[in-house]
Amino acid sequence: VEGEPGTLTGRPLRLYADGIFDLFHFGHAKALQQCKEAYPNTFLIVGCCSDEITHKLKGRTVMTDKERYESLRHCRWVDEVVEDAPWVITDEFIEKHQIDFVCHDALPYSDTSGEAAEGDVYARIKAMGKFHETQRTDGISTSDLIIRIIAEYDTFIRRNLQRGYTGKDMNVPFIKEKSIKFDMAMDKMRQR
Repeated sequence: VEGEPGTLTGRPLRLYADGIFDLFHFGHAKALQQCKEAYPNTFLIVGCCSDEITHKLKGRTVMTDKERYESLRHCRWVDEVVEDAPWVITDEFIEKHQIDFVCHDALPYSDTSGEAAEGDVYARIKAMGKFHETQRTDGISTSDLIIRIIAEYDTFIRRNLQRGYTGKDMNVPFIKEKSIKFDMAMDKMRQR
């Protein structure tokens, strides 16, 4: 890229953002918006790791990789989705996708794969001067959403039972299902 970041170079700046994007939420969308709007003429490429690598290095996801890829394709800020993105961005990957800058929040992101010698998957990108910092959105994360569901476990089981799901569908023990159904019947009787 010739000139200062954000100046027109005759072609769009190609920015890359990567992640897991499980339970795609407004925090994800706002981060991608920051990337897309970082410079006047931006083409945003978003990489999303596969289930195989994510489950191995970070843990289980709620959504499948195909669902996560499709969620990203429907985000207005995203121009291109790279499926099965690498855990650590290599020079070859940067060259293949003609990436000018990599976007992510500045917190060190630990490398559980052992591929990044520095321990932070973005350390080398930062050292190259190709890192564009984004800001996290307070109050929302995939982990926060999962915690909300777990904290209201009985409420969500009840909700889904009322919608026709079975205890088996939700992997709920038989006794737990019957207990909640009993509570639902009692609530119905009290309302009469």
